[in-house]
Amino acid sequence: MDAATAHGRLGAEARAFIARRHKLLIGGQWVDARSGKTFPVHDPANGQQIATVAEGGAEDIDAAVRAARKAFEDGPWPRMKPTERGKLVWKLAEVIERHAEELAQLESLDNGKPISDARAVDVPFSAELLRYMAGWCTKITGQQIPLSAPGEWHAYSIREPVGVVGQIIPWNFPFMMAAWKIAPALAAGCTIVLKPAEQTPLTAIRLGELIEEAGFPPGVVNVVTGDGTPGAALAAHPDVDKVAFTGSTEVGKLIVKAAAGNLKKVSLELGGKSPAVVFPDADLSVAIPGAATGIFFNMGQCCTAGSRLFVHERIFDKMMSGLADEAGKWRIGHGLEPETRIGPLVSQEQFDKVSGYLAAGKQAGAEVVTGGERHGNEGYFIKPTVLARTTPEMSVVKEEIFGPVVCAMPFNDDDLERIAREANNTAYGLAASIWTRDIGIAHKMARRIKAGSVWINVHNFNDVALPFGGYKQSGWGREMGYEAIELYTETKAVAAML
Repeated sequence: MDAATAHGRLGAEARAFIARRHKLLIGGQWVDARSGKTFPVHDPANGQQIATVAEGGAEDIDAAVRAARKAFEDGPWPRMKPTERGKLVWKLAEVIERHAEELAQLESLDNGKPISDARAVDVPFSAELLRYMAGWCTKITGQQIPLSAPGEWHAYSIREPVGVVGQIIPWNFPFMMAAWKIAPALAAGCTIVLKPAEQTPLTAIRLGELIEEAGFPPGVVNVVTGDGTPGAALAAHPDVDKVAFTGSTEVGKLIVKAAAGNLKKVSLELGGKSPAVVFPDADLSVAIPGAATGIFFNMGQCCTAGSRLFVHERIFDKMMSGLADEAGKWRIGHGLEPETRIGPLVSQEQFDKVSGYLAAGKQAGAEVVTGGERHGNEGYFIKPTVLARTTPEMSVVKEEIFGPVVCAMPFNDDDLERIAREANNTAYGLAASIWTRDIGIAHKMARRIKAGSVWINVHNFNDVALPFGGYKQSGWGREMGYEAIELYTETKAVAAML
């Protein structure tokens, strides 16, 4: 399907939104950037411009932070009862569901992802997470604490919202990552300045409109689009109490340095090089499509992608043949085409990065089982790729590629400690999967893997109640579950002598 035909699938709401003049949301008003600058948004399936968006800068961030501070200190938001706040967060989920098809179309067009994934995963998961977090509004409690000091005391702790938070989200799941960030912050009672990735700003802007439709007070959520400049300004701003970032480990380290000025709280969800370990007793009818989904879903642009595949030598050849067959079933095309399972990478920059890794892997001696090259003559498409006979020294094994490329390595050991050492031989520790029929082996191995999420006979699984985050250079803190509420609250101890 060509781009013109694909764009013809857009509904009236999505068409109308794209045609608008896209501004910044600051203090309940949609405004141009102070500089007057704009930047283009492109369809990654063909590189053509589809929209123009305001390019915010440091001055716009300052205005947004001031608006968020006013809303936090003086507006109706801090005086809302937990039940009222919960109803608003729940209502936002309902508004999102009313606009679900439009949001899925915008996400597919902007990011390149298959529309089927946006419909089945990104949008409904976002609404579900908001509902889950809405329930926590009335359950953020402290404790009554018995003291050992002489005398009689009444002592207790309370949890209070941390304040104004800056949230910087990535381009791989733009809408869902926005929901991941704002849902717990809103539930905790914080106010927000949201900075989406410059490659994919459209659904964050639309989310700002839906937040207004849901009836949130002005300034509670502000949206500033632009390149890295507003993100850096947000991380460094002296009146921001916390910054939350999802993206690369390299940028995460810069966020930490920028946040040091006022020692603001920082949470980071960063890169990964997740291992998938397939034992010889694994059910290959499950492991083969599961491993394929683990690396090819969202074009491999997942921080949890199962990009290092350790397979026992007794089943290695069967696994490689099966993965090659599975890769051939993943139809490549424009994200708006209903049959598409592999869309384009998000940008020319990302396409060049993945292509560079493929070239380096081949030069280092990796065997291309399938894929290993671009698809078509336009857009940023890379064929789903399986590289075999890779070694730990290769850059394709050590570094995060963020594309549909898996590096497979055989092992012949039954010593779980040695297998775990190989799986853990990475700077990252975000996720891992274990494939076996032996549940005892699975749980023993899970204890040895150094990762924030370990999945058994599945990969890339998430639930709104499961805490998500990483070990080592994969980040600080946990998102989703009650742990996410803790990220956006401060604990206060109160002691009264009676």
